[in-house]
Amino acid sequence: MLIERTNMPKNTTDRLSALIRHFRIEAKVFPAARSGLQKEGPGDAAPNLFIFRHGRLTWPGQGMPEGGANPPMLVFFPRGTPAGAHVEPDVNGAEYVCAAVDTVGDDNPVAQALPEVVVVRRDEVSSLQSVTDMLLEEAFSPRCGGQAVIDRLCEIAVIRLLRHLIEDGEAKVGLIAGLAHPNLSRAIVAIHDNPERNWRLEDLAGMAAMSRTHFANRFREVVGVTPGEYLSSWRLTLARIAIAKGASVNAAAMQTGFSCSAALSRAFTRRYGVSPRQFAKPGPTSTSEHTRNTTF
Repeated sequence: MLIERTNMPKNTTDRLSALIRHFRIEAKVFPAARSGLQKEGPGDAAPNLFIFRHGRLTWPGQGMPEGGANPPMLVFFPRGTPAGAHVEPDVNGAEYVCAAVDTVGDDNPVAQALPEVVVVRRDEVSSLQSVTDMLLEEAFSPRCGGQAVIDRLCEIAVIRLLRHLIEDGEAKVGLIAGLAHPNLSRAIVAIHDNPERNWRLEDLAGMAAMSRTHFANRFREVVGVTPGEYLSSWRLTLARIAIAKGASVNAAAMQTGFSCSAALSRAFTRRYGVSPRQFAKPGPTSTSEHTRNTTF
């Protein structure tokens, strides 16, 4: 019988690439001269990522530690910055970069797995400090091509933040917690990489080096749903993206592991309240809008 091995070597499985491949990270850093934290126009996005050299961010009900020198911080609101958030200068003023990171998609499993706010001291995470220091330098010392450079650096910073959250292991329940688990992460990554495979519980348990029963129980405890529920949700998420991009229902079913287009249609309608064909029809929520809302 297979059991969980707690003395396994450090997990070298790539736990993020499949997610990033399907939920592409896009970040737009605002000009240094902009100080407002809300939308400036109907086509603008409100900033939800803040990287501080000096100063701090406060918001109703929560904020940075009071008093003393402010350490260099990174603050990220995956599902939007709360109303009333504002920047407070320290003795050196306020030097910071704010950016809009697109995480609004209903089917974005990473955004939904994160807490309402992520606060990290940059000087305590070397991989984050190195890239955010470069970003701040580019933002406050403009050079040719600077906007493109800082946007790309911001995207890298978000990926490194996700990597830090997984490796730090502070998440207790959800996808991030599952990816942080040295055994369960192997099964989750296998699902992400091969959703079309006819997965059996014993297959996934074997990949996690756990017994069938222990794997099922531990998966539910850590991820918050059963392995079967997670697999079904992931398949539907990918099918929705494929259909939004123009794939036929039959093609989306084949790509994501449904036995036939009818099976996908039934599951899709139960989850989203409309059939795949209704979802794909141009209308008030057009295909292009659905595609935009699944970008991360």
